[in-house]
Amino acid sequence: MDKKTTKQEWRRHKIQALWALLTNSYLVGFLQGKLYKGSLKNLCLPGLNCYSCPGAIGACPIGAMQAVIGSWNFKFAFYVAGFLMFLGALTGRLVCGFLCPFGLIQELLHKIPFPKKIGTFKGDLLLRKLKYVILAVFVLLLPLFLVDVLGQGAPYFCKLICPAGTLEGGIPMVLLNKSMRSAVGWLYAWKNTLLILTVALSILIYRPFCKYICPLGAIYSVFNPISVFRYRLDKEKCTGCGACKTACKMQIDPVKQINCLECIHCGACKAACPGKAIH
Repeated sequence: MDKKTTKQEWRRHKIQALWALLTNSYLVGFLQGKLYKGSLKNLCLPGLNCYSCPGAIGACPIGAMQAVIGSWNFKFAFYVAGFLMFLGALTGRLVCGFLCPFGLIQELLHKIPFPKKIGTFKGDLLLRKLKYVILAVFVLLLPLFLVDVLGQGAPYFCKLICPAGTLEGGIPMVLLNKSMRSAVGWLYAWKNTLLILTVALSILIYRPFCKYICPLGAIYSVFNPISVFRYRLDKEKCTGCGACKTACKMQIDPVKQINCLECIHCGACKAACPGKAIH
C-alpha cells in the first residue's frame, strides 16, 4: 500500500473512531452498567451499533427492525424501513466504510501481523451471498412469523448471531451487573464463541463479518449502483494498470465493477489511481 492510500485510510479511521465515540457518548453507562433511555434512543443510527451497549445513545436499525416487524406498531416499522432506504439511496455502503463501529474494529484487528493473510478463496463469492439469506431469514421472516402468544417476534439475529452485540452490549453488561453474571447460560457461551471466531477471522480476512454475515450491509449494498454518492470511472483516463484492484481489500476490480455490491466506498481505489480516473 502506497503512502497516499495509507494516509487516506488512517484519515478514514479517524472519522470512524470519532463517529463511534459520538454514538456511544453515554460514558456514565459504562460506570453504572445501565443503558441510556433518553429520547435519542428512539432514533436509528446508520451503522451496526448495539442498542444494549452501555454507551449507545441511539438504536441499531437491524435491532429496531426485528423489534417491530412482527408487532402492531407498523408506523415505527415503516420509519425504520424508510430510514434504511433513504440512507441506502443517498450513500449506498458508504455507511459501512465510514460510520460502522464494528467495521472499524474488524479493520484494526486485520492490522495485527500474521504470516499469511487470506484475500480470497474458493467459494468466497458464493459465501458472500450468505448475508442476504441471514437478512431474509433472521431479520425479516423469523421475527414476522415465529411469534409468542401476544404476536410479538424476537430479535433472532441479535439473539442468536450478532457478534457486534456481544462485544458492545453483552460482555460489558454482564461484567458490570452481578445479577446478569448469575443468569448467563448456553446462549451467552454460544454468542461469545461466535465473537471469538469473528475476531480470529478478522485477523486473517479483511472485514469477514461485513463480507459474509452483516444484514445491514446487505440492505445498503443493493443501493450501491444507484445511490447519489457513487464512484464514476473515466475510461479515457484509465490506463488499465490495475492499481485500484490491488488497493481494494474487498477484492473488487473497480474497472469492471465500479459500484459493485461489495464496495464499501472506502476510497482506497480512488487514492491509488495514478491517473485520477476514479472520482
